[in-house]
Amino acid sequence: MANSLQGRRVAILAADGVEQVELEKPRQAVLDEGATVELVSLDTGEIQAMHGDIDKGDRFPVDRKVADVEVGDFDALLLPGGTMNPDNLRTDPAAVKFAGDFVRAGKPVGVICHGPWTLVEADVVRDRRLTSYPSIRTDLRNAGATVVDEEVVVDNGLISSRNPDDLPVFCRTVVKEFAG
Repeated sequence: MANSLQGRRVAILAADGVEQVELEKPRQAVLDEGATVELVSLDTGEIQAMHGDIDKGDRFPVDRKVADVEVGDFDALLLPGGTMNPDNLRTDPAAVKFAGDFVRAGKPVGVICHGPWTLVEADVVRDRRLTSYPSIRTDLRNAGATVVDEEVVVDNGLISSRNPDDLPVFCRTVVKEFAG
């Protein structure tokens, strides 16, 4: 399946507090298949990644500010988790609109762990089937989603996983779905 994403443009929407492995592994998976990837965030500069929400990880340079991008600039979206990352994103109107517009446009979106919080804020999980980290499942149900406890769930272009343990199957599924 080498180069299955050649010519595809993938945005990773993340902010300070992103779970480092949930940013790095999916990014590497789509890069390995030939995608062009841009890290989009609330501001320019760098974001601080975390390990398990407790220990600081690496800093990652931001390619573009979310207020300066549009869904038409990209073919697919990745929403990594960590607790603080989606909590920061869901309070930013441009980030919420960007993530929601991807789902409304029917473009593929890969989301893991606490990442669905941004989609809840965008009101795009109603009548969708997905999984997440256990602590946000009530939020998803309250937003109208059907929540299941599975490694990966695909619902019409929305690819979701629970936590870093699911990354191998999540990454494979993201590549397959992003390839169309």
